[in-house]
Amino acid sequence: MCAMPLDGVRILDFTWVVAGPVATRILGDHGAQVVKVERKDPPPMGNRKLGLQCDLHRSKLSVALNMQHPKGVELARRLAAMSDIVMDNFSARVMRTWGMDYESLKAVKPDIICISMSGLGHTGPRSSYVSYGPTLQALTGYTQMIAEPDGTPAGYGYSYADMCGGYSGALAALVALWHRRRTGKGQFVDLSQFEAVASVIGPALLDISVNGRTQSAPGYNSQEGPAAPHGVYKCRALDGDDDRWVAISVGTGPEWRRFVTAIGSPDWAHDTKFRTLYLRMQNSAELDANVSRWTAEHSAEDAMAILQRAGIAAGVVENGVDLCARDPQLKERGFWPEVSTKKGVTTHVTGIPFKLSGGSGEVSRIAPEVGEDFDYVLGELLGLGKSDRDELVAEGAVWP
Repeated sequence: MCAMPLDGVRILDFTWVVAGPVATRILGDHGAQVVKVERKDPPPMGNRKLGLQCDLHRSKLSVALNMQHPKGVELARRLAAMSDIVMDNFSARVMRTWGMDYESLKAVKPDIICISMSGLGHTGPRSSYVSYGPTLQALTGYTQMIAEPDGTPAGYGYSYADMCGGYSGALAALVALWHRRRTGKGQFVDLSQFEAVASVIGPALLDISVNGRTQSAPGYNSQEGPAAPHGVYKCRALDGDDDRWVAISVGTGPEWRRFVTAIGSPDWAHDTKFRTLYLRMQNSAELDANVSRWTAEHSAEDAMAILQRAGIAAGVVENGVDLCARDPQLKERGFWPEVSTKKGVTTHVTGIPFKLSGGSGEVSRIAPEVGEDFDYVLGELLGLGKSDRDELVAEGAVWP
């Protein structure tokens, strides 16, 4: 096996749900040994061998410790003493309650790095609040900015905030490791997911800070500049799937003329009401209805190909099947690696979105079940014999 960038780094992982596990997954994929500390009966979030939970926890080890038991906490502290990083995404008070906060662990391992990915940070009037991705999206304005054409707030169907927090957490870990490599010193990283999400708002944030004004929700309008037609248009069914769409954007006069030629120069396209961009935007509802009649006669893939050949911005609105089975670019890049369970059952997980010429990461194993690596973590890492392990189980400090 080729050396990976984070070989030799050990992470004690207290994270859960999505944001924290995304961060430690990224680090695990690049060689770090991630020891995931869990409770016996975590909230049900899906099958560890399939889907999102498999994806979040691959390349990790799992041990179930009772953090309400003094001996469970002591085992965690011993694991921290042999780790480089301790990560959590609890509210600010949880790790302090267990005596697993940075000041406590620094006494055990002076160069430890502790990364706390709490919802709103460890300081400020809301530091004790618990948050989830959709909450943070509402607090930072995304729910309002992503609205229906009538202004009704919509927001994301998926927790974009969890990705922001997860990627920021992985980056923070790398920065802290680099700092320790240069100085020999560990540190506490207070990562506010609220701030991580706010920092990537983009143009709306700039408009507020520079111009002192708040942007209205763009609806389906282009944020890059005026365009018409501009939107998503329903296409012909594919393999019984009637939910097929293509995205199209036409801005300039030359683009409009190429678009008209590409769709066969229908009579309606020569009407004076569509002659200029201004007029097309004024009559966008009728324009969209005409474009939709054309796209309805084509598959999304054919419509995309026809328009792209004419130099028009167009693309299939991909669904899960498109991404996993049809997208030629992702296939060529090997973005869906196959992993197997101990019983030989295979599944696919998302790949690593960049390749390093000096040694890329890889998905080393499928997600473990809760406590699956009990013997390895307590036996090989902590050096506890079978009788000691059995005694801890009997006392309720750990769960096999």
